[in-house]
Amino acid sequence: MENHLKVALAQIAPVWLNKKETLQKIEATVVDAANEKAELIVFGEALLPGYPFWLALTEGASWNLKVNKELHAHYVRNSIQIEKGELDTLCQLAKNKRIAVYLGIIERPKDRGGNSIYCSLVYIDMTGVVRSVHRKLQPTYDERLTWAPGDGNGLRVHSLKQFTVGGLNCWENWMPLPRAALYGQGENLHVAVWPGSEHNTRDITRFIARESRSFVISVSSLMRKEDFPTDTPHLDIILRKAPEVLANGGSCIAGPDGEWILSPVLQKEGLIFETLDFNRVYEERQSFDPVGHYSRPDVTKLSVNRERQSTTFFKD
Repeated sequence: MENHLKVALAQIAPVWLNKKETLQKIEATVVDAANEKAELIVFGEALLPGYPFWLALTEGASWNLKVNKELHAHYVRNSIQIEKGELDTLCQLAKNKRIAVYLGIIERPKDRGGNSIYCSLVYIDMTGVVRSVHRKLQPTYDERLTWAPGDGNGLRVHSLKQFTVGGLNCWENWMPLPRAALYGQGENLHVAVWPGSEHNTRDITRFIARESRSFVISVSSLMRKEDFPTDTPHLDIILRKAPEVLANGGSCIAGPDGEWILSPVLQKEGLIFETLDFNRVYEERQSFDPVGHYSRPDVTKLSVNRERQSTTFFKD
């Protein structure tokens, strides 16, 4: 039915900072979700190849510290260059299985020189085409030591059956204006991706759902001490201060009334399925529609710059 959408929340751990093996795990998870007739699968923030947990464990802000420089270089080497075709196998899989994908990656884009990295949320549609790459607008706290700030190019929504889907990375979900940019394009299924932990997802998932009168899917990753590969640079230093659990999941879904459809799931690795009924959006928009009948564009408007930013422009 066009008004029903079966979604899969992929709460998994990466093969940390190993892009080849993490991508293989992602692709296997996509196959499993498609075999269960899921039409959309969502993965956590920065899953490919992993979140920079070391920054909080290795004096990440210390200037010119060799351990951080070497870990950063390792991270850059395992980041993704979409222009080189590093997501092509995943795109082909999405096409073959007729499933849409939201995936958090660490991107090393050529249009910014190919050396800086960005926390990006990629949307691949059911035909296997990358429709948007949203680079996180503002990295949070210690993330700024390794990720560069993005731009508005990826503030886009996409049609998926009767739904209009859009997404943001982690704490930029707290930014009112990017949320409004998505609402204004008709978003009614909001995807929020996180590195993990229900302290991030337990409040804002329901808040955004109630504010927007939309479905909200929050997807988190897992990360435990045993998820660090033994060949990780400076693993002994990282593990010295690492807790047993660095990210405990917390993936969840709220309905357009702001109530739980799926409360946060903790400490469980694997796929979580739910079927959403679009009609609930119309039901809740009767009383409140933040960019429709309950808005005043004659008083307040939002201007959004979606130009992809680059340092250079060449005219031959």
